[in-house]
Amino acid sequence: MSLAGISRSGSTLGESPPYSLTEIHRFIKECMQAIGTPVSHAEALATCLTEADYRGHYCEGLNQLETYIDEIREGGCNKDAVPHILKETPVTAWVDGNNGLGVVVGNFCMNLAIKKAKASGIGWVVAKGSNTYGIAGLYPLKAIDEGLLGMSFTNSYPMVAPTRALESALGTNPISMAAPGLNGDSYVLDMATAAVAVGKIEILGRKQLPVPKEWANPETGALRPLGGHEPNSNYKGFGLAFFVEIFCGILSDSAYGPNIRKYGNFTQGANLGHCFVALNPTYFAPGFEERLSDLMNFIRNMQPADPDKPVLIPGDLEREHMATTDREGGVRYVKDLVASCRKLAQRLNVKPLSPLE
Repeated sequence: MSLAGISRSGSTLGESPPYSLTEIHRFIKECMQAIGTPVSHAEALATCLTEADYRGHYCEGLNQLETYIDEIREGGCNKDAVPHILKETPVTAWVDGNNGLGVVVGNFCMNLAIKKAKASGIGWVVAKGSNTYGIAGLYPLKAIDEGLLGMSFTNSYPMVAPTRALESALGTNPISMAAPGLNGDSYVLDMATAAVAVGKIEILGRKQLPVPKEWANPETGALRPLGGHEPNSNYKGFGLAFFVEIFCGILSDSAYGPNIRKYGNFTQGANLGHCFVALNPTYFAPGFEERLSDLMNFIRNMQPADPDKPVLIPGDLEREHMATTDREGGVRYVKDLVASCRKLAQRLNVKPLSPLE
């Protein structure tokens, strides 16, 4: 079975024909422009969502397009906003996103962190007044393109119950870190600190499948921290979610924890906080890329516990998905999502998604 038709959890997404990356990007951009989004902002979001699907993170790709549109139409996000710097030093910056699109804020902040890291060895940028910024891994990838290490974190809507709590108080609060190895190889971690990302719950809904009890409390609906239940060390996931909250919500003076608006309430700004870090390895011991590649290759070549499942480094699964997508010419989607996009195209008077012939 093609990896392009597999979700990150290993479930079949559907049997739609493949859609080219160019076509997916075109559709997202035109939908955003149809609601008055500036071209550059629509382009940024289209790139972000298309990259998510290309890398196999379906829950953060085209699946989220209607959410972005609803958020703008209901007044929760300012589609025209541009971020500005509130305070900065040669290596740090505090940014106000002005309630703009999260990807616009994220690109601005990561580019600023990269600039500072090139000049001074490190760039550390936090932002308030933002919205959902897409896949966390998008931003560290910008850093490794410049030969730097990159990190990004964001807080999010309170949907996760802390260890031993029934009700939710923190977001899925993802963590991403990327580092460059030799010859284009890299380590790319992109993970939620909850047992599962919210978008995977939405994918299950599109497939009319129940939510596993390991993912969420069936009584309250609150998501569980990474680890699921306490005997499986979910306090570690809770600790990491709180870690992200400190860098994103507390440090930036954005909304934090239970003070962030509820998911689906698009009538007010989310005021999310983000954190972006770029680090220049040349300011430390020489040979970083060589040592990283040596370790990654050693681990990849270890004897697998299951002969049918090779040992992988964070980022390898995404590379496999991208290679399969390239071979097939495009991305496959669950049929419910394709039907939703067709209806969206009609509402916005946009040319619908066209599959490969």
